[in-house]
Amino acid sequence: MNFNCLLKNRTFIGAACIILSLLICFGLTPLFNSALKAQTEIIRVTKDIKKGDAITADKFEKVKVGAYNLPDNVVKNADELKGKFAAADLVRGDYILTSKLTDNPYEENEYLYKLDGTKGAISVSIKSFALGLSGKLKSGDIVSIIASDYGEMRETKIPPELQYVEVLAVTNAKGMDESVQVKGEKNNDEKQLPSTVTLLANTIQARILADLEAKSKIHMALVYRGTAENAKKFLEVQDELLKKQESANPKAILPQSAPTQNPATSSTQTPVVSSGQGGRENVQ
Repeated sequence: MNFNCLLKNRTFIGAACIILSLLICFGLTPLFNSALKAQTEIIRVTKDIKKGDAITADKFEKVKVGAYNLPDNVVKNADELKGKFAAADLVRGDYILTSKLTDNPYEENEYLYKLDGTKGAISVSIKSFALGLSGKLKSGDIVSIIASDYGEMRETKIPPELQYVEVLAVTNAKGMDESVQVKGEKNNDEKQLPSTVTLLANTIQARILADLEAKSKIHMALVYRGTAENAKKFLEVQDELLKKQESANPKAILPQSAPTQNPATSSTQTPVVSSGQGGRENVQ
């Protein structure tokens, strides 16, 4: 009797269905029920926690819940919360997910809390789309500052004090930094164009930037984008130039006090970096 004949045999089909139903009832169903009944310990919030607050022991508890369909990133061990802060608002009864934790309570303005007093942060306006590299600038970039229409003579200047400057943040009109993305959250809003750029500057550079902000249009030419190690080399060259100028003329703090230098002939050396990323834009 071949297989096709067996399929036509009602007795055989009925027996096969009975065997299959028994396997489901006494095999798969108990396994599924066992998985539903399985429990595990997780961490649950007992008090409302605001974004940026420390996760302390009085704000959570360990409870047993059903293990079925729990998120993979739910926190199960209280030790994982040591030194952690809330990256989003948490309310009583919430399960704590690793995506809602951060090591830094000031994630939105992290760069400001790293200032050590030797340099400060100063923001300048992006007065048109082109002046800010068409919205392509990002935190960590090294830029050169070019001032056009400066003063009564409407000159174009490239202050040597601002040849290599680090971008700390790019901020839109709503005050939101371009790089800020809270873990676990999605923003479906249309991307906002940048309105200001915050730069890392010492006192001399800050005074020059403030003067240029009031008297000129500030262009930003991208010099380098890549690793922090290579970016530091550009800043070290800039710091060395500032030390030499300060020694030669301590009062030279405004753009007109220093001769305009052509980047192609300037005595400032371009650092040699190990990566091919980034490069100076040609300024016409």
